[in-house]
Amino acid sequence: MSLSLLGPVFAADQVLDGIVIESSRTSQIGIADSANAGTVTQQQLEARTVYRPGETLEAVPGLIVSQHSGEGKANQYYLRGFNLDHGTDLRTTVDGMLVNQRSHAHGQGWTDLNFLIPELVTRLDYKKGPYYASEGDFSSAGSASVVYADKLEHRIASVGLGQNGYRRLMLADSPAFGYGNLLYALELFHNDGPFTHPDDYQKLNGVLRYSQGTKTNGFGISAMAYHGHWNATDQIAKRAVDAGTLGRFDAIDPTDGGLSHRYSLSADWHQMTEQGATNINAYVLHNKLDLFSNFTYFLENPVNGDQFNQRDRRTTTGFNASQALLTPIFGKESETTIGLQLQNDNIFNGLLSTVARQRFSTTREDHIVESSAGFYVENKTSWAEKFKTVVGIREDVYRFDVKSDNSANSGNVHSSIASPKLGMIFGPWSKTEYYLNIGAGFHSNDARGTTITVDPKNSAAPAARVPPLVRSKGLEVGARTEIIPGLQSSFSLYRLDFASELLFSGDAGTTQASRPSRRVGFEFNNYYKVTQWLTIDTDLAFARAHFRDPDPVGNRIPGAVEGVASVALALDHVGPYFGALQLRYFGPRPLIEDNSVRSNSTTTLNGRIGYKINRNMHVELEGYNLTNRQASAIDYYYPSRLSSEAAGASTLGVHFHPIESRSFRLTLVAAY
Repeated sequence: MSLSLLGPVFAADQVLDGIVIESSRTSQIGIADSANAGTVTQQQLEARTVYRPGETLEAVPGLIVSQHSGEGKANQYYLRGFNLDHGTDLRTTVDGMLVNQRSHAHGQGWTDLNFLIPELVTRLDYKKGPYYASEGDFSSAGSASVVYADKLEHRIASVGLGQNGYRRLMLADSPAFGYGNLLYALELFHNDGPFTHPDDYQKLNGVLRYSQGTKTNGFGISAMAYHGHWNATDQIAKRAVDAGTLGRFDAIDPTDGGLSHRYSLSADWHQMTEQGATNINAYVLHNKLDLFSNFTYFLENPVNGDQFNQRDRRTTTGFNASQALLTPIFGKESETTIGLQLQNDNIFNGLLSTVARQRFSTTREDHIVESSAGFYVENKTSWAEKFKTVVGIREDVYRFDVKSDNSANSGNVHSSIASPKLGMIFGPWSKTEYYLNIGAGFHSNDARGTTITVDPKNSAAPAARVPPLVRSKGLEVGARTEIIPGLQSSFSLYRLDFASELLFSGDAGTTQASRPSRRVGFEFNNYYKVTQWLTIDTDLAFARAHFRDPDPVGNRIPGAVEGVASVALALDHVGPYFGALQLRYFGPRPLIEDNSVRSNSTTTLNGRIGYKINRNMHVELEGYNLTNRQASAIDYYYPSRLSSEAAGASTLGVHFHPIESRSFRLTLVAAY
């Protein structure tokens, strides 16, 4: 059987071997279908310094993860010129379970990764652009697939202490049980952050998994449970900080915050034979979120303030199956994959006005049932020694059923969309491959927007409906080379169009469908294993984003990231010492359509140093924002009113959430 053609699905055991034996990045020559896809190994992930679990995804080149509220809230994501809000257009899965939540109370595609336990992650696979038939909703900018371990090399006990109330205890093991292994992990966590009103983020997190066999021939059953609650220092008005009436880490409404839980049960089965590979997984998830936010302070309600509660309770069921078969064409090596993806969400969400987390009025409450089926076919054929094609087509069918507390906003909507894909791979010549990718994708809109007819706050005012499914189209050329020993490099140029842009509205606290858009950009990624003890990971990306239709207000997309850069050094095998250092640059963004207001750039330096006490125990000191830069994690531009400002006043201005001040965490790890 030819593993080079069949790629990551059939090379999974090779990938895992690369993690354990080679301790270096897995080569993508002859495996990847584009210059923008890759695999990040466990060793690479362990070398990175992350402040929060979601930053594990920053191992994806060009991806920035930040936060604009309390730590328990889903992170903010930036990729390829997108402000992806809390996950829109970045499809994220953990062990095959979709993390993005559609028709969410706060933001479409809500991706909360606070349940992630980094020590269990063995692999991170990523793809960018709408070029992959197996990736459906939310994947136009990119997709990230997190793979948990079935078995640990050693049992792990980790104890962490740090500044700002940081405390963490993590225990994990995978003893033999019957014919397989029973993996368990438990995490206890607390963090206050540098804020005047502490986050007091507390979480309890656990995983229990039984598995037999391998990731290519075996099965597993997993249960996960997460519970968290926190206070939030949301974005604050820059004008108040400039005037000296508010500190950088002060809160305007100290009662903001939230609580959430996530419970899941999943099963997966994999089989590989000489004829092909079968992969099946099914899961059921229950998520709950109560989020209390106040972005405009006293603008709408001068007496009680503008705090609101976004409530979301849902049960999600999903089923994914794929069958890859060797299908020779005219004697040429060829593989065809057929896949089916089913999902159903039973959702209860609402928008309530609150004072200090106490409800005093209801804007809207809805019961949503959103169902979808995706079917795809993809063919990979090696037409010549130096030329392969990847051709795919997927069809997605959606059903939205909305029952609102206002019958005028209730209804049923059906929609479908077809997404063709084409990729061509040339080479390799001198350890260099070239790629051309063309494809169409989509994202779904909030179900409530597809049936709305009147404004929930004013039933006399009409409201425009949005299309259920929004088309994206992408074009990309790229190259990947390993011509220099130890150095893996990739470069790509891309264009991505959307029929409708999803934007976060700071004064409304949710995402809204907007105008058609276009992004043009490039990415340049390098991984260099200089010596046995030193690796350098350097990524550079730039994008220019604009609306495609003329409008007097301007054509720049608010919040669209332009330049992103990262340089990471990792050291190991230096006697008993190891360490890492990462410089992270997050470029300026337009905050308004005419580009007259822009954010500043943000540069941070993180690092760690460790000492191996013996073969089973080590201690490490991690430092964040080592230069103690005073910069923003995010900036918005919208109207608000402070309590000290005149009644009826509305001030347009920049609102920001600061990056965390310099802090250190000390962790003792026993792996035995």
